[in-house]
Amino acid sequence: MPHKNRKSAGSRPKLSDPLTPYGNRPMVTPIVNAVNYEYLDFEVLRKITDGEVDGYTYHRDDNPTVRAVERAIAEMEGAEDCVVCTSGMAACSMVYLTYLRAGGHVVMFHDIYGANYKVSLILERLGVEITWLDAANWQDVGRALKPNTQLIFLETPSNPLCKVIDVAAIKEMAREVGAMVVVDNTFATPYHQNPLALGADLVVHSATKALGGHNDLMAGAIVGSAEHYDKLWFTRQAIGTTLDAYSAFLLERGLKTFELRAARMASNAEVLAEHLADCAGITNVRYPGLKGTEDYAIAVRQMHKGFGGMMAFDVGATQEDAKRFISSLQVIYHAVSLGSTESLICIPFLTTMLYMPPERRTGFGVNPNTVRLSVGIEPIEELQADVDQALKKMKG
Repeated sequence: MPHKNRKSAGSRPKLSDPLTPYGNRPMVTPIVNAVNYEYLDFEVLRKITDGEVDGYTYHRDDNPTVRAVERAIAEMEGAEDCVVCTSGMAACSMVYLTYLRAGGHVVMFHDIYGANYKVSLILERLGVEITWLDAANWQDVGRALKPNTQLIFLETPSNPLCKVIDVAAIKEMAREVGAMVVVDNTFATPYHQNPLALGADLVVHSATKALGGHNDLMAGAIVGSAEHYDKLWFTRQAIGTTLDAYSAFLLERGLKTFELRAARMASNAEVLAEHLADCAGITNVRYPGLKGTEDYAIAVRQMHKGFGGMMAFDVGATQEDAKRFISSLQVIYHAVSLGSTESLICIPFLTTMLYMPPERRTGFGVNPNTVRLSVGIEPIEELQADVDQALKKMKG
């Protein structure tokens, strides 16, 4: 439940914590599958429901295992608190339901995860006006703002084309109308970028991706201030998007190796992007760390410790060329999702952007032969060799 006297996100449990009654903390957070909890007396119930003490009543309200991973993610983003939920899209939808009102206006970018387009159709039915912009033209946000603009939602680097948006500049524009700025940080991860420090009001993650990192859980996270936590907690409790305890346990376990994985993915991706830029048959390589590109200057300013593991590029001249290339890969897996230990590749036109009408996909640069590559932690020599042999087979 919302906690008036909550412990800081990174604090350790007190000795009175029911999970550690003698102070000998377990090395892993226990999986608490309880749906409900027994109360010692009515005064304890009152203190819990009034937010005077940390406590638990019902899983839809809160869960100790979920709370542990929320504190860990909040600390990674330098935030006061975090709300974890059932998926990345649940996180986005919770933000929309919490902060948008009928008659309001939201600015979105085409270059965000494609399922947001589906949600936008629901928002429009509920009376919310939406303006769509190309992330390459993020400077147009100022002209798109209206007196009733409530929220600007962006992803940087963008999905799937890795376009980079200046978060601090967007926040300056948003102040003119009092709009919130929400940043999807899934591609960049907290290892490379902290949007709250750049001025964002909220950060969302598909924790299914790099935070979990092993293709074995689905979760979302929303990170921000204690005040935002209370508002988002209310929405989560009302609509029932609390994450299950076992997935929270897996997510927290993934976080233990997150920095090691993120560093390896970024170093692999930088080398591979430079290699691909020199390969015949590959064009339009999009990676924030490629020097001389339009996005590089912004990426250097707002990202750190590398530029992430995501990139996009066009293969050959047709979608059939891209299909032959992917079908010839032996190390890189043909699969959706991203941020895992394995390198994953897909054609966004057929997968992540499938929700959008074809003309909308191509309008902002996603071609039928565009591929999105999530670079994993394999030896870089194996990834380079895999790309080379697949290109050779495609031409043959």
